[in-house]
Amino acid sequence: MNPAAIIRVPLRWVDLDAQGHVNNALIADYLQEARVRFLLEGENAALLGHGTLVVGHQVEYLAPVEFRTEPVEVRLWVGNVGASRFTIGYEVVQDGMLAARARTVLCIFDFDAGRPRRMTPTERAWFVDRSSPLEPLRPLGKWRPGERAHTTPLTVRWTDLDAYGHVNNVRFFDFVAEARVQMSSEADQAGNRMSAAAEAGYLWMVARQDVDYLAQLDHRLEPYQTRVAVAEIGRTSMTLVAEVTDPLAGVTHARARTVLVCGDRSGRPIPVPDELRRGMELWPAEQF
Repeated sequence: MNPAAIIRVPLRWVDLDAQGHVNNALIADYLQEARVRFLLEGENAALLGHGTLVVGHQVEYLAPVEFRTEPVEVRLWVGNVGASRFTIGYEVVQDGMLAARARTVLCIFDFDAGRPRRMTPTERAWFVDRSSPLEPLRPLGKWRPGERAHTTPLTVRWTDLDAYGHVNNVRFFDFVAEARVQMSSEADQAGNRMSAAAEAGYLWMVARQDVDYLAQLDHRLEPYQTRVAVAEIGRTSMTLVAEVTDPLAGVTHARARTVLVCGDRSGRPIPVPDELRRGMELWPAEQF
């Protein structure tokens, strides 16, 4: 296996969530920072300017990231390289401990033509020279919100946009989290805030999050919406599925699957509370 590119990403105090750890959505930010630096420092740096789109993310969370003045270490590998797509694998390490592993599929995109383009032989050779087999992450199944999904309005902020003028891919982690919190708050009033959940004796931990990007999302004044539903509920965990949609055009822009684990104050898995289990049955997902 080719050696990993090791990129150190500084932490910010504002990256922390209500539990005092780096928010799970910020891990996707760290992956992006490492990926962009990896490309900018290589011979394919021009691809960022010409158009490189994220097709999908898979992120597995293994341990919380604490605030430190020292940067986290992101280890990065190139995986499979196709005609217009390539995969990048990552490990996020803090204090020698593996905190997350992830996969990102990217596509070279021609914005003028509005379609993917094939890499030139030189562009593709650069990736192939750095590629190694990557162990696939466990699939989470194919789910989508059903007709009874919980719906939350989504307002895109101007600051959500990236250099291409579209919503940055990592912001979708935020959109899904906001809708997920609103849904769980309605299902279980004790869990409507992290502090309240802790007082009730449990916390929610994101163990895995996958996002598939289906269409670019633009800034506008009219709200979009996020639809969330429950795919599966186990003894100590649940899988939710969410879609970011345009209710005016009937377009689905992204679909996400999130695995949540219910834990006690020390982080050990505990049974999902009955109140939340009953509430989640109101919004069932469907397989496709």
